[in-house]
Amino acid sequence: MLAETKKWFNAAIGFFYPEICQYCRQERATPDEGFICAECRSNLKWIEAPFCDRCGLPFSGEISTVFVCSNCNDLTLHFRKARSAVLFEEIMMEVMHRYKYNQALWFERFLANCLVERAVPELRKEPWDLIVPVPLHPRKEKEREFNQAERLARRLSRASGIPMSKRILRRVEPTRTQTRLSRKERLENVRKAFALFPGTHLNGQRIVLIDDVFTTGATSSSCAKVLRDAGAADVCVWTVARGGLN
Repeated sequence: MLAETKKWFNAAIGFFYPEICQYCRQERATPDEGFICAECRSNLKWIEAPFCDRCGLPFSGEISTVFVCSNCNDLTLHFRKARSAVLFEEIMMEVMHRYKYNQALWFERFLANCLVERAVPELRKEPWDLIVPVPLHPRKEKEREFNQAERLARRLSRASGIPMSKRILRRVEPTRTQTRLSRKERLENVRKAFALFPGTHLNGQRIVLIDDVFTTGATSSSCAKVLRDAGAADVCVWTVARGGLN
C-alpha cells in the first residue's frame, strides 16, 4: 500500500515537475533523487577525514591523530562536536539558497539524503535521546513559511529512529542575518537569541542539534549553551553543509 501511494505521489510530482535535474537541466532526475541527477551528485565534495574533532573543519593534509583546529582553540564552544555531510560549495550553495529562499521544496529529498547518508551511521555509534532543530524567529518563519532545519530534522528522525522535538528551543530575538558578519559579530548577534520553551525540563538527555549550514559555529554554540544550561548531558551538531572555509 505504501509503495503504491509513493508511486502515485511521484507520478503527481512528475506531472508538475518534469523528471529533469533542476541544477544542470540536462540529465534525468527523479523526485526520489530530489531532482538532482547522478552526475551533479558526483560533483559534491563530501567531507572526509582528517577534520577537526571539535567542529568538523576539513584539513587538506595528512593527519592520523585526533586534532582540534586553531579556530576551536580560540573559541568557547558549548557542543561536544559538530559534523557536516558536504562542503557548502557550488551545487550545494545554489540548491540550499533556492530551497530556503525560493521555496524550492522539491530539493528537500536531496538535501535530507545527504544528511541522512552521513549522519545516521555516526549517530548509531552512540546513544542519543532527542533531535532538536535550530529554530527560526516566528517573524522569519512566517515570511519563509517553513523552517528548513525542522524539516530536515524530521527526515533525519524518521531515518535514525531518534525522536524529534521542536518544542525544546525557541528563538526569542529576531537577529540579523549572519551571512556578512565577522566571527566576533556572529557570536554577539546570537548570544541571547535562544531560550527554552516555558515548562521545558531536561534531565541528562543527549541531544542532536540540526541545522542546514555550519559556518563559524556561533548559532550552534548559542543553542547548545541553552540546552546544556538546562540540563542536557551532551550536545552534538549535524548539518547538511559546512561553510566558512575561506
